[in-house]
Amino acid sequence: MKRSEVNRAMVWAEALLKKHNIRLPHYAYWDLDKWAENKEHIDTIKRVMLGWDISDYGLGKYDELGAVLYTVRNGDMKDPSVGVPYCEKYILMEEGQRLPKHYHVFKTEDIINRAGGVLALYLWNTDAEGKQLETDVTVSMDGIQRTFKAGEEILVYTGDSISLTPGIAHIFGPKPGYGDLVVGEVSKVNDDNTDNYFLEDVARFAEIEEDEPVLHPLCNEYAKLI
Repeated sequence: MKRSEVNRAMVWAEALLKKHNIRLPHYAYWDLDKWAENKEHIDTIKRVMLGWDISDYGLGKYDELGAVLYTVRNGDMKDPSVGVPYCEKYILMEEGQRLPKHYHVFKTEDIINRAGGVLALYLWNTDAEGKQLETDVTVSMDGIQRTFKAGEEILVYTGDSISLTPGIAHIFGPKPGYGDLVVGEVSKVNDDNTDNYFLEDVARFAEIEEDEPVLHPLCNEYAKLI
């Protein structure tokens, strides 16, 4: 991705959140100078990768395969004294976007439709080797057990959620025709470097081409930029 694309995505995301009366932590709006002023106080932010996370998953098709993510709270899987014992994210998606098919081995996550359009999900079980299965998938949706066919469209409306346990591969994004989407994720502690298993040929973090100044650093850029 170009830095200009990343910056535009941040501006769009800030506007979408403002529209729905959602405010990110104050450091989400810092420029690089402000980050440098506070570099002695951000060890936890850097260690558990709080902050902006924008990716085209290495395919250069951000309008189709991509999202703006913001990690608000998180901890360290190896050291419970760091951060908190859970993770919370916002996932902001334009119509036409989706996340790549993936699953987790460690974390259970609640995927919540916070605001905007309708969330469409598609689920598959996987075996111990990570191979996709075509068996029925059983999940909890706000405490109610539901069973779906592999790959069946599941719709989640504003205020509702779905719980995904380890090994359930998933794709999700806004259902076309219903507008952009603010998704919430609440989960066990998250490590994006080790607990994302993709069933598509993608990269978790984007390679950035610098074509304009950085608006806000991404969570995987702290060591390089600050």
